[in-house]
Amino acid sequence: MTHPTSAGVRPPRRRFLRAGTSVAAASVLAMAGCAAPDIQDYASERPALDLRSYFNGTIDGYGIFTDRGGKVVRRFTVVIECSWSGDQGVLDEDFTYSDGTKEKRVWRITRLADGRYTGTAGDIVGQARGVARGNTLNWSYTMALPVDGRVIEVQFDDWMYLMDDTVMLNKAEMSKFGIRLGEVTLAFRKR
Repeated sequence: MTHPTSAGVRPPRRRFLRAGTSVAAASVLAMAGCAAPDIQDYASERPALDLRSYFNGTIDGYGIFTDRGGKVVRRFTVVIECSWSGDQGVLDEDFTYSDGTKEKRVWRITRLADGRYTGTAGDIVGQARGVARGNTLNWSYTMALPVDGRVIEVQFDDWMYLMDDTVMLNKAEMSKFGIRLGEVTLAFRKR
């Protein structure tokens, strides 16, 4: 005797479960598509962010790396010495990690028209691109990260929110091939 599923006929319960799973998956995808922020959402937020004004002088930063599950996997501090000459900026970053290791990154930023910015640094693949609206900057780039003796390219979707004249919050999602790897959360304080 042939089992109903092997003959191509599925019991009603399985059809219902599959339909329910498909509806749930479609709902999650639809919500995820709607959940992404748009830089224009922040156009009227104040105080207005001008990178040349905020990133000028010395900035202290305190941050964490979290994995996909939200576990803190690394803590760090950073001191940034910032200067601008017209529309050209240099952000000289000195990182100290919780395990005692140190790292340096020097960003060279160019201010373009309409609140747009580009940037380069030694471990950035190609060019970073950003746009500021209101109190917010969205910054996207690919970073070459050393991991277990090799280098992998990781994409960053970086959002910075100016809170007042001295404090800025930064949240960056890291991904590879569209798969979320983790997040960097950082608070800046201008001296």
